[in-house]
Amino acid sequence: MKTDIEIARSIEMRRITEIAASIGIPEENVSQYGHYMAKVPADLIDPEKVAKSKLILVTAITATKAGIGKTTVSVGLALGLNRIGKKAIVALREPSLGPCFGMKGGAAGGGYAQVVPMENINLHFTGDFHAVTSAHNMISALLDNYLYQHQEEGFALKEVLWKRVLDVNDRSLRSIVTGLGPRTNGLTQESGFDITPASEIMAILCLSKDLDDMRRRIDNILLGYRFDGTPFQVKDLGVTGAILTLLKDALKPNLVQTTENTAAIIHGGPFANIAHGCNSIIATRTAMTFGDYVITEAGFGADLGAEKFFNIKCRKSGLKPDLTVLVATLNGLKMHGGTALADIQKPDAEGVIKGFANLDRHINNLKSFGQTVVVCFNKYASDTEDEIRLVKEHCAEMGVPFALNNAFAEGGPGAEDLARLVVETIDNNPSGPLKFTYEDNQSIPEKIEAVAKNIYKAAGITFSSTAKKKIAIAEKMGISHFPVCIAKTQYSFSQDQTAYGAPEGFEFNIKDIVINSGSEMIVAIAGDIIRMPGLPKVPQATRIDIIDGQIEGLS
Repeated sequence: MKTDIEIARSIEMRRITEIAASIGIPEENVSQYGHYMAKVPADLIDPEKVAKSKLILVTAITATKAGIGKTTVSVGLALGLNRIGKKAIVALREPSLGPCFGMKGGAAGGGYAQVVPMENINLHFTGDFHAVTSAHNMISALLDNYLYQHQEEGFALKEVLWKRVLDVNDRSLRSIVTGLGPRTNGLTQESGFDITPASEIMAILCLSKDLDDMRRRIDNILLGYRFDGTPFQVKDLGVTGAILTLLKDALKPNLVQTTENTAAIIHGGPFANIAHGCNSIIATRTAMTFGDYVITEAGFGADLGAEKFFNIKCRKSGLKPDLTVLVATLNGLKMHGGTALADIQKPDAEGVIKGFANLDRHINNLKSFGQTVVVCFNKYASDTEDEIRLVKEHCAEMGVPFALNNAFAEGGPGAEDLARLVVETIDNNPSGPLKFTYEDNQSIPEKIEAVAKNIYKAAGITFSSTAKKKIAIAEKMGISHFPVCIAKTQYSFSQDQTAYGAPEGFEFNIKDIVINSGSEMIVAIAGDIIRMPGLPKVPQATRIDIIDGQIEGLS
């Protein structure tokens, strides 16, 4: 079979103005980035149309190193829905250069269920990631300059919290010292880098409802504390307007197309293990304005992306999925069932059966949010019919609808059964009212404990002295009502990435708290999770090249 990039390159794309017209966006509202990509204004959103559109969330069982295929399923479902006569739009996150050149590769779907132009989307796209990186680091530079220029007046901060960001996996930048050398090089102080998807600016981009809301949020970003304990924020620097100018175009969602020339909206890119893992509210609402069915995905497993989709994105936006699709694979089930990774593509019925514990935990968690769940089996070439039947029969025992997705190999036709099941389920048994894991008025520790015990099945929660100190500061700032965003490994329900399956009864440790007063969430750092990933021994970058004018290896 052809590689993803070969398939993407073989697609005869339509001009982006034609794609816009096909869903009802006038040409005068399309800001083109070449022939096949564009930005559209957020003021096209129509609340009445949003209310009528059917929103479908795609999530997955706990991740493997190779992923589970949520994006492929999301794109495939959109293709399948369009093929059976429904007006469907897929709304996704933008890929990060970190995974593209690191371990995972691109994030534009796979096989015949991709968004295109794949190379552009996986690389610089329309510049949103660069705008977020520039805006974030501009704040860093302006803060350092403020400290330098006002030191003779006696101004100083007791603690600086604001780091820098870079959209590259670079472990050497996790902890650094700035301002070395002569005095004119600035103040010598400890700092560090997070990856751009973990930037609070990225979260603000994804949670802002418009430019005014973004201005308010940037104003409130916490940079550090004065010696009297009062917060020092971006508004104290007086540079909010300047930062906003770097982000005004990035706030507009991006319009592209699928391998079957249907519309796709891609915007924002927070990771779900270290951030909230959802595309922008603006993008989702724009898609819902122009699509009768909108498919969106949340990063990694349902314990991460879906939990944050409900408890953060839905809580803040008023959105509510009509259905959740839970993606499972034989490889994923076997891994969680104890099959050795070297044997994961070999038949192992016992491993599949043991892996159902992970599947069932996610199903029950999603139901706890009031969601109707459909299990989508994402088919791989190595899968056996006997093992697929085991999964189908187990879902029947669980009372959960099951459909097989083969969009990777077949495109839209391979997802028609899934599409029909999704429409039928929404028509006859849509999700009920959304139920959150915690209430706004609960304390920060109570919210974290609610997620850890109810979603992860932890026995108890411990907080480091640093975490306790930051929680006390958040309480003093009067922001305890913010939702919590737990940063933890994507490979396990626990904080131990090697604890596969459905572990329970473990201790869950919060080692630090990051106060995101602009994006209005409390980020709780669990275990050894790091917000600046490192590169593997053999990075994906070693396989990427330009040969005869064509990009190769970007898949």
